[in-house]
Parts: sequence; structure tokens; C-alpha cells
Amino acid sequence: MPHHSASPPAPGSASALTRTAAQTLTEQLAERYATRIRDRLLAPGARLPSVRQCAAQHGLNPSTVVAAYDLLLAQGLVEARRNRGFFVRDRVVSRPQTRVPSTAPRIAAPLSAATLIRGMFHPSGGRPQPGAGVLPPDWLETAFLPAAVRKVSSNAGLAESSLRYGEPQGDGHLRRVLAARLQDMGLPADPQQIITTVGATHALDIVSRTLLKPGDAVMVEEPGWAVEFARLDALGMRVLPVPRGPAGPDLAVMERYCEAHAPKLFVSVSVLHNPTGFCLSPASAHRVLQLAQRHDFHVVEDDTYSHIAPPHASRMSVLDGLQRSFYVSGFAKILVPNWRVGYLVAPEAWTERLLDTKLLSTLTTPSLLERALALAIEQGQLRRHAERIRQRLDQARTRSVRLAEQSGCRFMAEPTGLFGWVDTGVDTEPLAQRLLDEGYLIAPGALFHAVRAPSTLMRINFATTQDTAFWAAYRRVLDAVRRS
Repeated sequence: MPHHSASPPAPGSASALTRTAAQTLTEQLAERYATRIRDRLLAPGARLPSVRQCAAQHGLNPSTVVAAYDLLLAQGLVEARRNRGFFVRDRVVSRPQTRVPSTAPRIAAPLSAATLIRGMFHPSGGRPQPGAGVLPPDWLETAFLPAAVRKVSSNAGLAESSLRYGEPQGDGHLRRVLAARLQDMGLPADPQQIITTVGATHALDIVSRTLLKPGDAVMVEEPGWAVEFARLDALGMRVLPVPRGPAGPDLAVMERYCEAHAPKLFVSVSVLHNPTGFCLSPASAHRVLQLAQRHDFHVVEDDTYSHIAPPHASRMSVLDGLQRSFYVSGFAKILVPNWRVGYLVAPEAWTERLLDTKLLSTLTTPSLLERALALAIEQGQLRRHAERIRQRLDQARTRSVRLAEQSGCRFMAEPTGLFGWVDTGVDTEPLAQRLLDEGYLIAPGALFHAVRAPSTLMRINFATTQDTAFWAAYRRVLDAVRRS
């Protein structure tokens, strides 16, 4: 269901169950839940609605629901827990776990990330999705990118070079253009410190695989990007959630983690934090860097939303001058998600080791797309496109905030950037399941926490929540959840 990352459309059917010659109501209900379980829209450990709630929700006889749940039991998709109900089974074989000190928080299984990632690839039927992690496709359409691809493709030298692997570190032209852009931001980056990647997530993965080994402790912001929690957990790291506030991370918690667990890394979305929209204050950034120096850990700054960020936003990499920090960004949020062009900027001493990790995972990255992107940046087309997106997003945010507040939502952070972090007053996981039946996929608050727990919060995408039809469905389902 969504973050760092993801843009999941609604795969749930909005149609009512109807008896047909081909399928009974029992079979239809069982198949609806089975599909959601297989697609990870109902994650391992999730509780199915009670028999009474499900019967009322779909207008069915309770015996029909019992029969449908029995079918799911027979298929091994759910398990019955005495006096508690039916829960989705975890069908993944557990991997050996690194022993974690008892004082360290235990991350929940990476079920949230699977939900997000799988949800990205389901057809939406053209309906805007409130839980989306990216801008709508029509916002991203441009004429200059196809023109740039045609122009670089017509270059005979590039056509010949396409028959060979590209530069391991990434297209030299793009790295020079990126270095100039970063220097304008105040980040002293040389092209030799830049490595292109298959999106920003790949950049984060390269850094963590290079700097860390299984069992190492990593601090992450909470709420935060579920995919990052799950990715680190899958690598065998100890994930230490740090509460994120309006000015930055909770430094007292970080200090305690440093003393108890000696973390090797802190991963931060310092500008337009996902999901809250918070931006790091200069004072907080300075104190994090002091802590990193004192306790010998590195900082990875994920600047995924840099193109829609406010001017002069504070970045730890700039204050640090790339001494203990790694800077990561990409273009999926502002241009073409499918191109998967990202990059990382590293201290000089680490570039060769990071490059080795990249070569082991992808060899090189596509020179044609990188060179086309370099041309779009160099000619100012990306800058003008980003300005148009920011203006359009400002207008959308105003409308979305008004509709959300009219529907009873309370904003937990000043609305800014792409996402809003709102309190609904009810547990948003059952709310999410009911909204799937209306054809809407939301991003419940539990997805953004390393330790899974019920939450009344949800993240909304300002660009995709201007639809009054969604808010009407939301109010209707909200009332039903409150009555249940």
C-alpha cells in the first residue's frame, strides 16, 4: 500500500459480490481475499475482518463468510487463532536471524515493503490513488525528454559505444552536469565522487552493502520509509528507529543508541521527509554531525525530493562537506520513474569500494538514458519542468488540504511538499482494507513504523487527493469503521 518510497494503484475490486453461475458468493469472497494476500495487499500477520464485520460490509450471511474463510484456511493462506479471529499466514521461510541485544528494538517483518512494492505494479484503471508515492503520470509528461533521447541516439559515437558496456562509474557527461548542479547547492562534489545508479534505492543499497556487514546497527528515522526498513532488515542489519520531529531526529535517542549499540550508519531524509514533510533545521543537522564525529558513524542523506524542495533547505552533506556523509538522489519523483536513474556522492576515500559494489550488482548503468538526462539538465529543461511541477503541486496542496480537513482529518505536520501526514481518529489498517473495496489504496500509518503497531495516521499524496469522490468514499467508510 505505499515511500521512499512507491506509487501503488488500487487493485481491489470496487464492485459488489453477486451470485453467478460460474462462482458462488463464497468462492468470490474467498478469491477476493486470496488475491489481496498473494499481492501482499493483506500482509502476513494482518487480521481479517471478523465474520460479523465482513458479513455486514458485503451484505452476506455470516455462514457465507465462514465458508469463505474455511476455503482460505484450506489453501494455507490464513490461520485461525482461538478467540482472536483469522490472520494472514507468513508463507516465507524465515532466514537465520543475527542475535540482537535484548535492549535493541526488534523490527517488524518486512511485510510493509512487500505491500508497497507489489502494489506499484497493479493497474489503477485511471483512478487517482491517495496512497501513491509519486506524481500522476500526466504531470510527468514532457516533450523534451523524447527529443533528448532522439538527439543523443543520432550521435554515431554513442551508437557505437552502446555496443559495449558503459563507463562503470556512470556517463561522464552526466556526472559533470550533476557536479555543477550540486556545487550550486553548496555541495562540493567532484565528478569523480559521483556514481550513477539504477535509481535512488539502488544507491542506498550500494552504500549499505559497502559500509556494513550483517549484525551491524543502523539508525533510521521513524516514521520513515518502509522499503528502507525492510531492505536493511533483509541484509541482516539491526534497525534502530529514531523518532523524527519537525526540526530533525530525536538526538537524545540517537545518543542512547550510540552508547548501547555503536551504530555504523544513520539514514535520513532530511528535506521534505517522507511521510511528514518535515525539513531538517541547521542546528539539528549540526548536532547530528557532531554526534557522528564523536561516535564514529556515517550519515546517508536521501534527497529524493530535492527537485520540489524549498530554496536553501538545510542538508547535512553540505554542512559536512562530504567528510562523514553520503548524498543520494534521483529523478523518479520529478521525471521518469521507469528510467531508474539515480546517483550517489561519496567521500573520495570510499568511491572505489562503492564502485566495486556497483559492478558486482549491475555492472554499468544505461549510457543512453544518462546522456539524454544530462542534456535536459544542461539546457535548463529540467529546471523549468521542476518549476512548473512545484507551482502545480502548490495549487493541488491547497485543494487537498481543504478536502481533508472538511472530511475530519487533522494534519500532524505543516502541509508541504508532496505528502500530508494526517490523523483520521481510527485505526487506518481496517480503514485501508475497506477502502480497497471502494477501489482506493491508502497508505496507513503502520507502514511507516519499523515496529508494527496500530496507528490512526495515514499519508496522503497531495497530487492525487483532489478527487471529491475519494473523500466521499473515505467519509462513508470512516463512519462504517467507527460503528464496527
